[in-house]
Amino acid sequence: MAEKANILLVDDRDDNLTALEAILSSLDQNLVRATSGEDALKALLEDEFAVILLDVVMPGMDGFETAAHIKQRDKTKDVPIIFLTAAGTDRHQVFRGYAARAVDYLAKPFDPWVLRAKVSVFVELHEKNRRLAEQAKLLQKQLQGDQPGDAPVRQVVEELSGGLTAVTGDLAALRDRVATDGTDPALVTAVRDVEHSVARLSSLLEALRGAE
Repeated sequence: MAEKANILLVDDRDDNLTALEAILSSLDQNLVRATSGEDALKALLEDEFAVILLDVVMPGMDGFETAAHIKQRDKTKDVPIIFLTAAGTDRHQVFRGYAARAVDYLAKPFDPWVLRAKVSVFVELHEKNRRLAEQAKLLQKQLQGDQPGDAPVRQVVEELSGGLTAVTGDLAALRDRVATDGTDPALVTAVRDVEHSVARLSSLLEALRGAE
């Protein structure tokens, strides 16, 4: 069973957080609340998150400041951020949002289906990256002889090939889904990054096959 992803919901109003939870509950992931920018930064220190839904207008540290702090940290700089803001947002705010390296910008009231679809894609990308990281870690341990028994190269290749085949198949389905849902540049770029990781691991496996 796949490990559930953490999704961070940041808003100073409880009713907005409750609404987000209702929209995203069908994804069956871990929904984590934060009622301020400071709380969001604390949560990010404790856990790994697939995506952050971040309200722009909050007392104290607003969404833009929070995003800036998130992107300054090595641990969290690559976590996707979707800004949520009130309708009628001016161009200056939108520019600030993208300048803070948010991957998307949705105005309230937003379409629940659109929000759920976007979040689900980032959750799937997070899972693919997690599985690739596990495969790479396994390869490193095997080649360094950290595991008992020092499995031969053939066994390493078989184990990694099985995991890589599963990731590749899931990634193809995800690519088709992104293409069907639209040409969101952020999603297209994220999928391409995972594809590059898969290609690098595939090349390494081919090299290992030659060493059998």
